Amino acid sequence: MKALKNVDLYVMLAPGILFFLVFSYFPMAWIFIAFQDFKIGQGIFGSAFVGFKHFAALFQDPYFYTILRNTVLISFYKLLFGFPVPIILALAMNEIRHRLALRFIQSVVYLPHFLSWAVVATLMISIFSFDTGILNDFLKLLGFEPIAFLSDSSSFRTMLVASDIWKGAGWGTILYLAALTGIDTHLYEAARIDGASKLRQMWHISLPGIQPTMTLLLILSMGSLINADFEQILLMYSPAVYGVADVIQTYVYRVGLGQLRLSYTTAVGLFQSVVSFLLVYSANRLARKMGGDSIW
Repeated sequence: MKALKNVDLYVMLAPGILFFLVFSYFPMAWIFIAFQDFKIGQGIFGSAFVGFKHFAALFQDPYFYTILRNTVLISFYKLLFGFPVPIILALAMNEIRHRLALRFIQSVVYLPHFLSWAVVATLMISIFSFDTGILNDFLKLLGFEPIAFLSDSSSFRTMLVASDIWKGAGWGTILYLAALTGIDTHLYEAARIDGASKLRQMWHISLPGIQPTMTLLLILSMGSLINADFEQILLMYSPAVYGVADVIQTYVYRVGLGQLRLSYTTAVGLFQSVVSFLLVYSANRLARKMGGDSIW
């Protein structure tokens, strides 16, 4: 009878559970083809079992270490430079008292998060393209040589990180602002009475107040350390920057679908998933030991 009282909640929960069953748990059955010489015509039950053959080929391929390095470096740069941005924005916006100004700034900061990477990539190409980009057209008018922002190995990673921060900072800001609303306002009043400046209040009240949220997001970010944004890179990169931009997901896409090496690329994806899980698990254990805040 108690379960029937909450039937409306179960109905609301059902689409989310169905989504994960269809797109996350059901595809796990196909992990088995990483240990087969999978042939589409023979199917998963008719293909020959080869054990760890594809994993051995993976670790013997010199190019694999290139894409692994690219994946880790791009993800690490995004974490290093992108993680503090929403914290700083949330702390700054929390001090704005003019409602109209706050709403305008929120709209400007939040909007990029709701744009697809297809739209963002189109904007980036329109602005930074070597031949037709608005910025390079402006540089030509000033008498300067155009800059290959998106086709130069020395600048492409910077463009990836900058566009990711611009697009994703708004979502993190929402989370931190929500955490800031949970801090007792009497703490700020007591700090003001004691003569604490705004910076002191941020350092001793605001930051400790959102520390659990920071820990949670940092742990979740560790799982993406070996999982660079596939859609962003696929839409923005070119063969000219494969050496610094080709990551595990784009490699799987090109080799798996382009060359139909399905078993090999499944082995690559399984390796990536296992490492991501170990990173999240390790980060969670470390956070629990150091401060007590963790996901589980």
